[in-house]
Amino acid sequence: MLKHRGFPSRMPGSDHQFTIRRANPKGVTPLIRRERYRDRKAVDRRADELFMRALWEQFGDQPFERGNLDAGRLGWLFGREVLAAEEPFDPESYEALLVISVETARVSFPAVFDED
Repeated sequence: MLKHRGFPSRMPGSDHQFTIRRANPKGVTPLIRRERYRDRKAVDRRADELFMRALWEQFGDQPFERGNLDAGRLGWLFGREVLAAEEPFDPESYEALLVISVETARVSFPAVFDED
């Protein structure tokens, strides 16, 4: 499992994690699209924004390996702002390639891209 050096491990001041420390010995947690409802807490929306900012600063518009990125946190963006970058896509692989959908991410998280 690739460890993304320099990537923040969690949202400061919270328990929202962005990376995992080690591979799951029971098997890889599959990436699934998690539905974001309008009534989500502000801290959850902020965690999504900070995670997208970290992804953008680390990888930009280039494909990247899932590696040690947290499946739960990726799930909130997967299928919208973060897409599979390969066919066939294996959602249960740490080596799976992903890519940021820049157009969709700009609409969902304008503050992340306004600073460029």
